[in-house]
This record gives sequence, structure tokens and C-alpha cells, in this order.
Amino acid sequence: MHPKKYRGILPPAMVTLAMALTLTWCCNGHASEFATWREYGGGPTQQQYSSLDQVNRDNVHLLEVAWVYDSGDMDTEARDYHATRRLQHTPIILGDRLYGVSRALRVFALDAATGELVWEREPPLAPGETSLGGVFIRGLMHWRGERILYTGGHYLYALDAATGAPVETFGDGGRVDLREGLGRPVDSVGISATSPGVVFEDLVIMGSSLSESLPAAPGDVRAYDVHTGELRWSFHTIPHPGEYGHDTWPEDAWTYSGGANAWSGMSLDRERGMVFFGTGSASDDFYGANRHGDNLFANSIVALDARTGKRKWHFQVVRHDAWDRDLPAPPVLATVKRDGEPVDTVVQVTKSGHVFVLDRDSGESLFPLEAVPVSPSALPGEKLAETQWLPKVPAPFARQVFDEGTITDRSPEATANVRGQLEAITIGGQFIPPSTRAQAVFPGFDGGAEWGGPAFDPETSILYVNANEMPWLLKMEERQPLPAGARASQAYQLLCASCHGDDRQGTGEFPSLVDLDQRLDWEGFTDVLMTGRGRMPAFSPWFDWKGRDAMAAYLLEGRDVPIETALGADSPLFLRYRIAGYPLFTDHEGYPAVKPPWGTLSAINLDTGEFAWQVPLGEYPELVKQGMTNTGSQNYGGPVATAGGLVFIAATLFDHKLRAFDKATGEQLWEYELPAAGVATPAVFDVDGRQFIVISAGGGKFGGKQSGKYVAFALPADDSPDTTE
Repeated sequence: MHPKKYRGILPPAMVTLAMALTLTWCCNGHASEFATWREYGGGPTQQQYSSLDQVNRDNVHLLEVAWVYDSGDMDTEARDYHATRRLQHTPIILGDRLYGVSRALRVFALDAATGELVWEREPPLAPGETSLGGVFIRGLMHWRGERILYTGGHYLYALDAATGAPVETFGDGGRVDLREGLGRPVDSVGISATSPGVVFEDLVIMGSSLSESLPAAPGDVRAYDVHTGELRWSFHTIPHPGEYGHDTWPEDAWTYSGGANAWSGMSLDRERGMVFFGTGSASDDFYGANRHGDNLFANSIVALDARTGKRKWHFQVVRHDAWDRDLPAPPVLATVKRDGEPVDTVVQVTKSGHVFVLDRDSGESLFPLEAVPVSPSALPGEKLAETQWLPKVPAPFARQVFDEGTITDRSPEATANVRGQLEAITIGGQFIPPSTRAQAVFPGFDGGAEWGGPAFDPETSILYVNANEMPWLLKMEERQPLPAGARASQAYQLLCASCHGDDRQGTGEFPSLVDLDQRLDWEGFTDVLMTGRGRMPAFSPWFDWKGRDAMAAYLLEGRDVPIETALGADSPLFLRYRIAGYPLFTDHEGYPAVKPPWGTLSAINLDTGEFAWQVPLGEYPELVKQGMTNTGSQNYGGPVATAGGLVFIAATLFDHKLRAFDKATGEQLWEYELPAAGVATPAVFDVDGRQFIVISAGGGKFGGKQSGKYVAFALPADDSPDTTE
């Protein structure tokens, strides 16, 4: 029985059964493990690989648009929470249905072959709620093809896959509040989840996205019952008393510190019953005077028993992080060769441009490591780790040192401008202690590798990873607690300016707050302020209702009224130093201060650790017109490798292109300009013997062109032979 053929005739329960039968056939019949995109990353191993080869080196030039689905929400987004909801989504395909999400977090099901809408569902809201706030999600989860699980705001939702209806028996009317069970007052916790977790047996295992400054929630990894939403286990990434790693923090840090969260996703070895994830840094990202010690399990690759949440092993990549060196992508589970024998591994890429290859059962590195000495911090109260580990092999896939030899040579004027800026900037390699003098962090806060993660080809042991090679500036500044008689503008400078700028114009990816009254009303603003959104902390520990209203008066109406805060200099949540914004290091015209390439795609053989090739990824159209090509550019979203000899990747911010490369040589074979930048990872799948490649073209990163479109490609129908048996 084919669920598409009989849709609209069968009752929902029968449609669900038919879908489950179709999914089982796809998973266990003639199609291989990698023939369809059932889970984020292509499958539980996060290999981002497809065994389909209908589209290959010889015919990829014939690819054409098969369908476009516009998920909309552009007008809604313009009125909503300052355009922080981006479309970075990779859909999943179950049977003949494609499941995705819009910018406004409407989940939808499409006919995967035609792009026609089957159903869509607005995020269920509780009475009195008007919005889930400025959040976005990069992927969905499913249980046996019957339930779609996803996050919106601080909720985990469950929907019926056939109809989109909420699963009323899951949690409270179809959703679970992720703020509960963290050992903190619910109204003081800001939490969401931009990346999906994994489903194992009857558990949905979740990480979270949290504020990177204090106050912040702890980054507990948790498992919920997929039927009822009941919390089944928690793993404390900031260990409680008596737990492994508690001695790497101050005694009571678990009560106030935050972060150390698995924000980038997870991988799952179903046969071993093990779940793997990488964590971010502890909050605050750049100054740790209130968290002396190595800070397990921040910045760590962690392996847990998926049934119980018990630790199996860990590997800490950065100890006591003060550089925002989150582990930016899910670990890849790959089998490589050592002395001719297969070895199951966990592969982790990093923002610094390194690849760690660890034994899957023990966590031991397969390649040699070196201990890099770290100079002491000059900031009062800060105690950095004396050494950090980096792999000797493979070599870094991004340059490691910003120095005189790497200054941009784009033009004589650009070179002179950057050289002049260096008088006030410290330059060098990794792990320069943060200070009140600006330093070039290279690769920058956005990688090296980013959240799109790498692709791994199990036939050749080649890892394909894209990278940013953009320097950012890190500078710390001293701050003081609010004095008696302080005003709201002073509270803004203390708590908000490092992200949104002294002038409220925004910094880096943090949005401008100018004309905030046109995007949020009083109630909406105070809700965001007190409960947090994504990387923004919940400020309820700082303000009572009077302080809340004072901030609203200042930011919405321009009235600088008196204010008090609940926390003083003796609170562990008050830190003496903060980062002075998140600026890119650029020349006078806004281009990177370093020589190209500014973005790359690399192929690395994990059997040997040797590079197969590296090519620039992306261009700036205005520079192309001036004759400057192959510069590479900032890129977000990952690659997909296929058995057809190809690597598909979009990701590039400025030229908005989806590209196909020859995976053996790095030669570009095909490209297509999308409606906006495809800041997502493509999905590759088969429906009725026809191979498709689909990408969400959301754009919007760093203020770029925005779109709500999903674009699917295939060979012309006459060139797509039926490959079904």
C-alpha cells in the first residue's frame, strides 16, 4: 500500500501504518543505510553521506530545479523578534514525505517528489503566549516514522507524523518544558535547542542552546520518554557534588555556573547503545575567575550509555576555555583503517581548524597529540590551564597564525590599513590569553569548522570539511557594579553593550536594538528580557519587576529612568571583565584582514591523516567583477558526499550558490545560484527511483538577503532511470 496514492482516502491511523511500512522497507529493503535522509546528518552516525549514485560526475551538469517550496514567513519575520529566526534547516525524509520547518517554526510535510504541501502546523502555544521568541532549529527528529519531535522556544514538541496533530499524551498536551529539571527556578532559565537530539529506542536525548554569558542555565544532557515526555535521565555537564569531574570546578559552581552545553547536535551508535556529543565552553566564555579549574565537561567530547546516561569516557579538547572554542558540530562516527584493520572511531572537528580522531570504545587518540604551553593571564582573578592539547596529525585544515606574512594583499590601501591597525592589536597563534588589549583570534569565533559539520565517505575514509579563515578581535574591558542611584542606561552598558554595542547598533551577529519598539511591544520585550532567548540570558536574577520596567522604558521609549539590580560585586554572577563586542578584523572596506582564502573546502584521508586536496569555497560577487576570484568567503552549513563521486555544499554567504565538486580532485563540476544563501546542509534522497538534492535557502546571516524557500534538484525526468528493483 503506497501512502501517497491513498492519501485523503485512508483514515489517519491507516496513513500512519502505511508510512511506517514504507519507512521500514526503505530502511531494511533494497535501499542501503545511506539511501535516504531519515535523520539530521543523514543518519545517527552524522556522516552526511549518501550511497545514491544516479547523479554522478558524468551527468551532474544536467541537474535542474525539480521543485521549490516557499515556507513563507518573511512578513511575519519582519515584525517578529529582530530577524533572529533564520532558516538553517536540513529536512528529513520518511517514506515519500519530506518534513521541514519554516522561519516561524511552522512544521510541515511535503510530497518529497513534487514539493506539494501535505500538512503544516503552527507551534502550539499555551494560553496567553504570543510567540516562541527569536529562535531557529536546524533539524527535526522522528520516532519510528510515527512521531515528529522538535524544539521551539523552551519546549520540546511531539506531533503525529501523518497529520501534524499534537501528541496529547506527550508531556503537557504535546510538549515538555525544557526549563524544568535543571535545578534552577524555571523563570530564571533561558534555554532552547537549535540542533536536534537523537532518538534511541523509546528515548529522545537532547542537548540545548544557552546564554554564553551569565546568568546561564547549566548544559545538562537529558533523555525523555518518547511516549510520555517524562524525564528518564540527566547527565550534568557541570558535575554536582560526588560526581566525576566535580573537583575541576569550584565547590559550588554547579549552583550558579552555566553553559558546557551540547548545542551542536549528537551522534548515536545504536549497536553499542552509546551517544556522543561535543560541548561548548562554560559561561562566561572569555573570563573564568568564578570557575577556577579545568571545567569538565565543558569543551569536551563525551560518550554516554544511551540507556542510562552514565559516562563511558570523555576527552577534553580545551581546558578552562577563555576563547569561545565550543565544539561546533556533532561528532562523526567513522570506521577507518589502522595497519590494514578497521577501527571504529569518533571524529571531532573544531573551531581552531583541527580534527581529533578517537577510538570509539576508549576515547584514546589514534594520532599523536602535542601539549601546547599557555602563558598566564594578566587579568586579575583569571587562572588559565598551563597547557592545551592539539593533534599533530592531521595537520590543521585552517591557518593557525595571524602575523605580518598573512596580512591582506587585496590592495595596497587594504594592506596599509591593516598594518596600521596592528599597532593596537596582539597577533600570533592559538591560546593568547585574553586581555584589555585587542588580539586577533584566528581562526575566529566562527571557525575553522562550524555547525554544519563535515561529511565522511565510508568507502574511501575521506573527511570533507569546510572552514572559515576569518580573524576576529577579542578585547576585554573592566566593568563595575551599578552604583547607588544608577539609571537604566548604565544597566544597559553593564549587561547588554558587549553584545548589542554601546550605541545599540549591534555587534557581530548580535542584532541592533535601535527602533526596538517597532518590533516588540512592552509585554513582548519584558518576556524576552526576563526569560531569555537562545544565546541571550534570562535577566530575572538581575531585575525585579521595577528593574524590568525601567529597562523597557529605556529601550522602547528612550526614558532613562532610575534602576536597581538584585546582584552586586559579591555575587558569583557578577564578573569584573567582559568582552568588548564581537567585531570581525577587517580592512577599511570591510573585507577580511588576512590574505585569501577566506573560506575553504578540504578533503582529508583519516586512514593516514594526509590531505587529498583543499580548494577555496565561495566568492564575493563585487570582487569577482574587479577580477578577484576564488577568494573563498564566510560559510555556514556543511557538505554532503555521495557515491556518485560528488560533494554538494552551499553555505557561502555572499554568492548564494549550491556547488558540486568532484570528491576525488576538488574540481568544481556544477553550481546554481539560490534565492538566498543556503546556510544549511543539503539532504540527498530517493523517491520512486529518482534522486533529489534539497537545500533550504534561508540567508539572513550577518544581515544578508533572506528567503523562506526550499529548493530541490534532480536530473530531468528522461535522464533519471528507475533504479528500483
